[in-house]
Amino acid sequence: MFDATIAPAQKAPDDEPAREPRAYEALVREIGEAGAFEVREVFWSETCARLQLFRTLSLAQHHARIAREAHSLKSAAGTFGYVRLAALALRLEKTVDGLGDAEFRALLDLMDSAYAAARAQEPQV
Repeated sequence: MFDATIAPAQKAPDDEPAREPRAYEALVREIGEAGAFEVREVFWSETCARLQLFRTLSLAQHHARIAREAHSLKSAAGTFGYVRLAALALRLEKTVDGLGDAEFRALLDLMDSAYAAARAQEPQV
């Protein structure tokens, strides 16, 4: 699969674009239009499920799982150019051990918003 590296954000994720359109074009060149479309649909489904999963996990009991899920989300979001979501997932991955419940929930709210913004910017096919 197309691989993208996400560097730690130097600016606040709200300042990040929700979507980098050239990332999907690169994926299409890599695996073709049909393959890219199919993989993106799986991404949307898995991301929706992952965002819901975060809300069911106890921060106190599941630091490692939350970090792993955030890492996976960061990588997948980066592949498709969803920059804001990738930056927030990276923040969660790197800070999960030091977050309080309120901070964790606030970060999840930002991730939900980034997901919705990325979906809204996605061209309809």
